[in-house]
Amino acid sequence: MLQLPKLKHPKLRLLQLFRMATAILKGTFESFEHQRKDEVGNEKPRNMGATRKLDVKITNAVNVSPVRETFGGLYALSNLDQTFPYLIEIIFAFKGEGRGKRFATMETIRESLAKALVEFYPFAGRLVVGSDGKMAVRCTGEGVPFVEAMSEDDIGVLGDVSAIDPATLRKLVKHSDGAPTILEVPMLTVQLTTFKCGGIIVGIVMNHVLVDGKALTDFIACWTDLARARPPSVLPFLDRSVLCPRRPPQIDFPHHEYAPRDQRSEGIVNPQTKPLVYRSFCFKPHTLILLKKVSTITVHNGSSIVPTTFEVISALAWISRTKALRIGPHETMKLLTAVDGRPKFDPPLPSGYFGNGIALSCAECSAGELTHKPFSFAVQKVHEALQSVTENYIRSAIDHVELNRVLVDCGGNACCISKWNRLPFYNMDFGFGRPFQVAPATVPKNVIFVASHSRGSDNLIVSLGLPGDAMDVFTKLIHEVTLKSEL
Repeated sequence: MLQLPKLKHPKLRLLQLFRMATAILKGTFESFEHQRKDEVGNEKPRNMGATRKLDVKITNAVNVSPVRETFGGLYALSNLDQTFPYLIEIIFAFKGEGRGKRFATMETIRESLAKALVEFYPFAGRLVVGSDGKMAVRCTGEGVPFVEAMSEDDIGVLGDVSAIDPATLRKLVKHSDGAPTILEVPMLTVQLTTFKCGGIIVGIVMNHVLVDGKALTDFIACWTDLARARPPSVLPFLDRSVLCPRRPPQIDFPHHEYAPRDQRSEGIVNPQTKPLVYRSFCFKPHTLILLKKVSTITVHNGSSIVPTTFEVISALAWISRTKALRIGPHETMKLLTAVDGRPKFDPPLPSGYFGNGIALSCAECSAGELTHKPFSFAVQKVHEALQSVTENYIRSAIDHVELNRVLVDCGGNACCISKWNRLPFYNMDFGFGRPFQVAPATVPKNVIFVASHSRGSDNLIVSLGLPGDAMDVFTKLIHEVTLKSEL
């Protein structure tokens, strides 16, 4: 991200941020288009899953509105919400109830969605710019775009859904590729695709400006409860003023998660000019145990502790990505990690807090240190960054955004890693069983997702996109680690 000149007028500053956010979205979607072009040519697809050929036919498209009238005013968003102009696309794969129940399934999911939107009504609104120059939701009640689709294929044609393949999996979500800015992107879209065998894919696209993964799963819990004619187990806490800035704002910590990016090295390729290759990597428990054994963390009292699984995966991905992109040794590297801030507060944020409750830790060092020092050095950096996220840190971040109107620094020599495996996605049950796999349909550029392989599995899947030559190096480095763990 280029450093922006400081503008006093908040709406001019926000317009710059919208343009930057649009570039983020546009670059991501253009990367997908490049991938499609590659796959219809002579080059073999570089996706780690099986080559898939999927035909999907859209049979109906409507807007699902709340079943009864809801609040119709302007819904304010927090400063944390303002910093996430990203879309998250997720697919939930179900075996279903067999053939012949397609229409009943569609009706149940559509009607229960309308009921859930009564409580979670901001999903049915649209983003606008408020008088303070910040994004807000105008609660119009116009609804959630809902697409009904079908495929004459069996769901098995998808193979291992956890193997990232945007060219195929994005056929299963209602995306917003043509949106000029984040303001034109719906808060939520749903696509329901039924297969000849009775299998079902529920594809969800969430606008990250409105919610994070935890808030999305709260909504899904309510939605699925209503689909099974049960009272909602989760209701939203809608008042985001609990995360308002202090008066006056007070920045107590450096916030490099929002700092202007360092100048790009030759190894960083703009995905708008060079296509990205998407791959997923499976880490089995014994590999993760080995990584934890070869790294230790020294805490403040001088003793050593064993790192967490997420800390070692984060460190390995960070090192391997840096090596693969051939970053100059003196350049600064940043790894941002999404941390759920809800339990960091005293008392914790209210149950069912609806919004972005996440803060970002920032591990930082030179590329030379990252690639030449022992593995435990990177693990220590990740651990210390995660531990730094406290209530005071989050309050300071909120105030930093208030004074500087910045976006998350997830580009250039920075990347962001997000942990999905602890989110209760596999509890989703509309009445025809829980999903057997949940996976991203896409990975935004400079983002790494860590997710469970499948329901009940201890294997973790790491998915990301890189330029082709860099992805080849990254793949080799990861395979060297997994091969050693097999010996």
